[in-house]
Amino acid sequence: MANDFSRTLSLLRQEKGVSQRKAAAELGISQALLSHYENGIREPGLAFVVKVCSYYHVSADYLLGRTLSRDGAMIDADDLYDSSMEKGTLKGSILATLQKKLVVNTASLLFDALGKLGNREAITAAGDYLSAGLYQILRALYRRSGANEEYFSIDHEVYDAGAVSADMELSKLRYLCALNDSVKKGEEFPALDAENLSANYPGLSQSAAQVFHNVDERCRTLTENH
Repeated sequence: MANDFSRTLSLLRQEKGVSQRKAAAELGISQALLSHYENGIREPGLAFVVKVCSYYHVSADYLLGRTLSRDGAMIDADDLYDSSMEKGTLKGSILATLQKKLVVNTASLLFDALGKLGNREAITAAGDYLSAGLYQILRALYRRSGANEEYFSIDHEVYDAGAVSADMELSKLRYLCALNDSVKKGEEFPALDAENLSANYPGLSQSAAQVFHNVDERCRTLTENH
């Protein structure tokens, strides 16, 4: 429980936009104890879990990492299990299903927000950037599965030299330039603070927040190790 609970507890507080001191006071515990909970040093009792669920308006299943849905909706068993055979088989791993939901939900939020901005160049560049990333990951899997790379029109030597990576970086540059153009034109950007994300994207915002958190944690680990 510790890792999922502590990570989610910290993420919810940050999303709510309150300090650790304020959250602790409103939850009726000391800041030091809340810090221990958020860092996985100590595990709370059931009474505290119930209080946190009410405070952040989430289910216990969500808080404990058993579902990505705040209201406690679990992943449909049909997404994971195939009972057509006598003994049944898992459709891939649960981890793969969860990761898919994180990526798909976050991408949906991104393109919905870009659609509201209405910047065609930014939308296209964002799509190009993400597509190039998927291309590289899938091609690596394709290659190692032993499939013939003639399926791809880019020669493997050109690909290995970094052609797709270069295209990805150029797409990011076009994306940033497009956003800067919108700023210069005074165009209205969609509100993406934690409160508006939760209100406007109730089914997607937590996936995005989890993606932010995961990447932040990986990068923080990198910087701490150097």
